[in-house]
Amino acid sequence: MGSSSSTNHKLIIYQLLPRLFGNTNTNNKYYGSIEENGCGKFNDINEKALSEIKALGITHIFYTGIIEHATMTDHSQFGIKIDDPDVVKGRAGSPYAVKDYYDVDPDLAVDVNNRMAEFEAMVKRTHDSGLKVLIDFIPNHVSRTYASDVKPAGVKDIGQDDDKSKNFDPKNDFYYIGGQAFNVPQGYNPGGNEFQSPLKDGHFDENPAKATGNDVFSASPSIDDWFETVKLNYGVDYLDNRKTYFDPVPPLWNKLFDILSYWAQKGVDGFRCDMIEMEPVEFWGWVIPKLKADHPDLIFIGEAYHYSLYNKYIFDGKFDYLYDKTGLYDALKKLIRNQGDATSWDINNVWNNETRGIDAHMLRFLENHDEERIANNIFAGNPWLAVPGMIVTATLNVGPVMIYSGQEVGEPAGHSMGFSSDTRTSIFDYCGLPEHQKWLNKGNYDGGLLSEDQKNLRAFYGKLLNVVLNNEALREGKFYELMMANEGQSGFNTRLYIYARYTDKQRVLVIVNFNRSQQNITVKLPDDLLKRMNLSGAAKFNDLLSATNYKVNNILDGINLTLPATSGLLLEIV
Repeated sequence: MGSSSSTNHKLIIYQLLPRLFGNTNTNNKYYGSIEENGCGKFNDINEKALSEIKALGITHIFYTGIIEHATMTDHSQFGIKIDDPDVVKGRAGSPYAVKDYYDVDPDLAVDVNNRMAEFEAMVKRTHDSGLKVLIDFIPNHVSRTYASDVKPAGVKDIGQDDDKSKNFDPKNDFYYIGGQAFNVPQGYNPGGNEFQSPLKDGHFDENPAKATGNDVFSASPSIDDWFETVKLNYGVDYLDNRKTYFDPVPPLWNKLFDILSYWAQKGVDGFRCDMIEMEPVEFWGWVIPKLKADHPDLIFIGEAYHYSLYNKYIFDGKFDYLYDKTGLYDALKKLIRNQGDATSWDINNVWNNETRGIDAHMLRFLENHDEERIANNIFAGNPWLAVPGMIVTATLNVGPVMIYSGQEVGEPAGHSMGFSSDTRTSIFDYCGLPEHQKWLNKGNYDGGLLSEDQKNLRAFYGKLLNVVLNNEALREGKFYELMMANEGQSGFNTRLYIYARYTDKQRVLVIVNFNRSQQNITVKLPDDLLKRMNLSGAAKFNDLLSATNYKVNNILDGINLTLPATSGLLLEIV
């Protein structure tokens, strides 16, 4: 039931936006400017911050929003071309609307002219702290204002040689809508009522119009489309039944290989690749091995949503890891929210069906920048309700686990900062994270302003992640589900989930209770598992999360457990 491998797949990832992470400004004005609401910097992520992140049990930091993207902030004094706000979302702009693939976001620099050196110094500090660096690669689309002003000599810009008279050509980098100019969506009010700019006029000069990022082949995308982005052309003719032209390799492929090489040479250890199912798997199967020939330890994580495609993107596309959003995340969210249709058999469906044979390749999480905050009332409200879900996220199998900055202190989002919703922390606006700022404590990174409850929550995350990092059974052991073995037990219900993780040296029973009430159950271990774990007679157990000890006189009788509401145990057999 499951397998282990000698490779350590248990990356423990901390996602953060430098724009938000070090920002001590507490104004949080709706649609506030960078001057009004502040902005975190590369330099804020100092040795103290990094040592505190590492102490949580983290191995990798996913720095989000590094690459220069379109923004409403004017950096023209530094020789950076101003963006038209009519095609920018939020005052800060979306990190997923890249403006120059060879540059970093000037907002994140203390000295804008020295921005790349400040980024490189942050990479070095991260490495010196014993952590690895992941950044975004956004391969499906770029901003409507894309133009590289710092690309290396000899590099051709994306779209530079396009024949704009052709709607589609395998040699073009973009798709065009011939004979039509681009129309800004009706009703878009960039930057809110207060934001003034001579360019804010409801028009953006793009003729012929380019296709929009979310596969909209129209000159007039809607306000709900990714209208701030343009779709890149991998040699797929969308308007001719997605006919493919991969031989010869389209020019875009080589341009993107060069871009990835550029960042890998700067010490980036891996890429979280955005919306990978929107690019042909053939591209990934070409580019990833080509990059790994020069950088064999480079990591590729894919944002994926269709489990029917997982095998294809792992085995043909050569991805190391894929997001497990529509499987485990969705199942756990229902259980955490106590929904009527929630059942722990949905967890079984993930490993037993959707990710069978590829579980080591699945990255698990309960938060990221795209998802609702746990502490938001639309999700759980109370962040402690996610404890059983977080235990499963981290310990179900050998694959990576990721947390999102602020999750560990119960950051709820809670109100829109401009372009953003009120359930997610904004990636579009300048803002501070009020609960995270209590840990930040004016740049001391010491949790000095956290409540006792928040300190305890952060301690839970640190304990869980360090246990997973250091326990061989949880890090790389085999998996054995114990649901069927306990279906007949008094107290069993489908808001409990029970399994074992084990190696020859270490054995851990995992029991989580998603119920909003205390549960009592005697957990039975089947003969087959007892044999595999070399267990008989009396046994002692130590809960790795609380250091509570349990003992039984005869393991065949099972272990009687009382589980508080929304809790979990990691019982190591000692």
